[in-house]
Amino acid sequence: MGYTLVVMRSAASEAARAVTTDYDGDFEDCRQFVLRRLEGVPDVPLFHVGGADDWDVSIERGERDATLVVRGHARPLPLMGVVASAFAESDETGVVLSARVSVRSRPAWLGGSYADWQKVWG
Repeated sequence: MGYTLVVMRSAASEAARAVTTDYDGDFEDCRQFVLRRLEGVPDVPLFHVGGADDWDVSIERGERDATLVVRGHARPLPLMGVVASAFAESDETGVVLSARVSVRSRPAWLGGSYADWQKVWG
């Protein structure tokens, strides 16, 4: 499960940086990027269950920040499953794995928009 969480967080981090600079507002390309990275997680119950359809990628972007949440499921070995269920959310599919990443593309003290800055340096 640790490997799966690392891959989930890494994919979400890289995509969150891309979301902050995505100008067309259609995040499907960023979502597909995350799903491609998640293909590195074996579809074996210890790592992930449910196949490609189980991954849930949520993307939100504000004026200066972006947040990505990636969710999936794993079904650990029985003893680890009891421990994981005690400390993590679980449902009928298995233990819910979730990675949330928030990034800020521009600091709060930086005024103006990208268009303003392009005019200054253009």
